[in-house]
Amino acid sequence: MAQSFNIDARDPTPIYAQLERAIRFSIATGRLSVGDQLPTVRQLAVDLRINANTVAKVYTELERTGIVETRRGVGTFVRAQGAPLGASVVGRRAGDERENRLQSLAQRFLADAHALGFTPEEAMERLEGLVNEGV
Repeated sequence: MAQSFNIDARDPTPIYAQLERAIRFSIATGRLSVGDQLPTVRQLAVDLRINANTVAKVYTELERTGIVETRRGVGTFVRAQGAPLGASVVGRRAGDERENRLQSLAQRFLADAHALGFTPEEAMERLEGLVNEGV
């Protein structure tokens, strides 16, 4: 599993942010499913050749946001995301906020791609390619 997390020490993005993004992406693309066990902190650190504290920081943040859950003595697992949105007024508000955040993310992605000289079509092609590759 560790080899599927792309971490680049030359990238200016902090290692913990790269790892968190890689784990979230693996979940979003279905490479990691609800109930799947993540490698131990120590094992992932060794596999990726990064500090164990960095992996622990990522796991803690993912647990804090409800993405994973740690079962003492057993391991860290991908957690099921709560009840379906829209089940209540609170669920609708959470769904609206989620949609707003996705809209903002999409706008930033396209703006950044444009700033780098890519057309929206080129940016979408690349994004679709990544999803299809499961990277």
